[in-house]
Amino acid sequence: MKKAILATKIGMTQIFKEDGTLIPVTVLEAQPNVVTQVKTAENDGYEAVQVATVDAVDRVKTVDKNGKVEVAHRHGVNRAEKGHFEKAGVSSKKYVKEFRFENAADYQLGNEIKADIFAEGDRIDVTAISKGKGFLSAIQKGQHRGPMGHGSKFHRHQGSNGTSSTPSRVFKGKGMPGHAGSVQVTVRNLEIVSVDADKNIILVKGAVPGPKKGLVTIKETTKVEA
Repeated sequence: MKKAILATKIGMTQIFKEDGTLIPVTVLEAQPNVVTQVKTAENDGYEAVQVATVDAVDRVKTVDKNGKVEVAHRHGVNRAEKGHFEKAGVSSKKYVKEFRFENAADYQLGNEIKADIFAEGDRIDVTAISKGKGFLSAIQKGQHRGPMGHGSKFHRHQGSNGTSSTPSRVFKGKGMPGHAGSVQVTVRNLEIVSVDADKNIILVKGAVPGPKKGLVTIKETTKVEA
């Protein structure tokens, strides 16, 4: 891997090409990623670059006019993390991640990786945590409902789970009610439509997993169309 960056999802919009073609795009804000650690084969057994982004805010105490103390915990970091950032000579950050760059040895503490590492037309893989859906019933997960007649008494139930006496068990993978979403999802081979280095904005064609303000990892694709 030669290039990658951490970004936050802003939302979706659409742009038009010069020929009038409409393209739906996802807007990603790729603030400068600061190198906080460079790992080497001699010290760590492998080569990698640790980067961090989005400034963190320690606990903030305020006192209102009635003398009540309010504490806001916003992206706080603990003492160990704070010391790690101070050693690297950078301010405390909210997100930290490692990238195994092929040229990891070329990076130094404090170096910045910006949005212009990518260019229009680049193919990328995007990884993020999908939106959490909470607990969903079997019907909400796409299974068929029962008859809706008044006497059916089987409107939104799941139906039979087992298979009689043989094999007398429920097979793995059977669609059941339960938690949905909030899992890591990777969408491969997306296209970068535009890069605004001054505003740290990357426009990606199509949809990107995750909620607004969620962390997104952008890497050069490992799967190229023939």
